[in-house]
Amino acid sequence: MGYGVHQLGPDDIGLMRKMLAMFGHAFADAPTYCDRQPSDGYLKRLLGRDTFIALAAVAQDGTVIGGIAAYVLEKFEQERSEIYIYDLAVADSQRRQGIATALIVALQSIARERGAYVMFVQADLPDAPAIALYTKLGIREDVLHFDIEVQPTADR
Repeated sequence: MGYGVHQLGPDDIGLMRKMLAMFGHAFADAPTYCDRQPSDGYLKRLLGRDTFIALAAVAQDGTVIGGIAAYVLEKFEQERSEIYIYDLAVADSQRRQGIATALIVALQSIARERGAYVMFVQADLPDAPAIALYTKLGIREDVLHFDIEVQPTADR
């Protein structure tokens, strides 16, 4: 294995920025992930919270070749939490080598340590590789997702 999985902490701002750049390229959405990155202070606070988990797959040369960002959601109906995988990506040149699975397995270990009862992730229907990966690792639920604007426009 020519890489290691590293859990990012408050002192890993540079590594987080590399992970953001990798996400931008992997998702073909560099403007979202690269153009307006948060300040160092914001990233330090985010990486220091116990409600945010970032894992980077780092090659021996220091290149970030994969990453996962997840949120711990404390539930209100019972004393338990679940982990939502918000983003997961592997660099194009590194795909089909088990990196995404290694990141999920590492996150599972953290989830167990923190007492979470489940992890969940969403996938877009056209993203067949993601659906295949998640089907291999979990149980599929068909649900609908709705984005609700914080400040609805006047014509809605």
